[in-house]
Amino acid sequence: MNLRLLLIGTTMLATLSIVSAEMPRAAARDEVRTWADRLGWPPGKRVVIFHADDIGMCYEANLAAQRALTRGYYRSAAAMAPCPWFNEMAAWCVAHPEHDVGLHLTLTSEWRFYRWGPVAAREKVKGLLDPLGYFFRDVGSVARSATAEEVAAEIRAQLARARKLGMQPSHMDTHMGTVYARGDYTLAYLQTAMEEHIPAMVIDMTPRTIEKFKKQGYPITENTIKMLTRYTLPKLDDFHSIGEGKTYAEKRQKLLEQLRLFPPGLHEIIYHPSIETEGLKKITNSWQQRVWENELLADPIVQRFIKENELIVTDWKEVMARFKKTSPRDFKANP
Repeated sequence: MNLRLLLIGTTMLATLSIVSAEMPRAAARDEVRTWADRLGWPPGKRVVIFHADDIGMCYEANLAAQRALTRGYYRSAAAMAPCPWFNEMAAWCVAHPEHDVGLHLTLTSEWRFYRWGPVAAREKVKGLLDPLGYFFRDVGSVARSATAEEVAAEIRAQLARARKLGMQPSHMDTHMGTVYARGDYTLAYLQTAMEEHIPAMVIDMTPRTIEKFKKQGYPITENTIKMLTRYTLPKLDDFHSIGEGKTYAEKRQKLLEQLRLFPPGLHEIIYHPSIETEGLKKITNSWQQRVWENELLADPIVQRFIKENELIVTDWKEVMARFKKTSPRDFKANP
């Protein structure tokens, strides 16, 4: 009898040991949740914001985005407030408030002849100006010259211009990644987003994304990670851009392969659509890629691929609507 009790007790202890060992692992699995999960999409789903950048830069970009948003080829875009055709895009947004159009915060002016400068008073943002009075062409020159206070002033001025025109930006992101060039720029960007309650393009910093963006040259430090952790609005699980192709068919195939490899989570993928004109060809030598990017999301093959691979298409307006309905407990950082 004593031997039997001893055997039962030993078995129970062994079972408890196994259960105890498994509980932390199970808890850890439960804790690691994507932003798609937290925002209420079904677990394990791939949710994608297809996002048109550089709208407002020129007429060709505006027309491309307006047609695509109206026809439902994609649902999200962002416009550049300092650029010549921003006012026309802002007027379209006022007439079509149902669409998701944000601000593509612009601190550079990269093209050879087609240039723009700050929205803020020039005497307040002298560090953002090149010798000709335009924005610098490249991010490095901005980072060496402009103060964080000047960057913050220009961000605020671009938001004020949009609102003065009647536009209510649904989100904010960054042209050429300039707001991530320095930690103090990033802080100005995040603070504006949180104070205005306008979601910014912010990526959740996990070991995988930290490694990915460090390899791309972004100065991700411990301080940057802390700042992004304290950001209180929705984040992306990852961020992507459509790559170049030597032909349209090659470019499309690259996009399909890129989408196929998306892991579960909330993703944004950007591109720069424009209609083809002789004017566009004079602005940028990337005109062919931009014309193809205008065609990609309207392509029946791409649209069919999105449906067959069960990619859920969303936009920043829906992201924020879900965020407002969700408990704060859902937004604790992953361990």
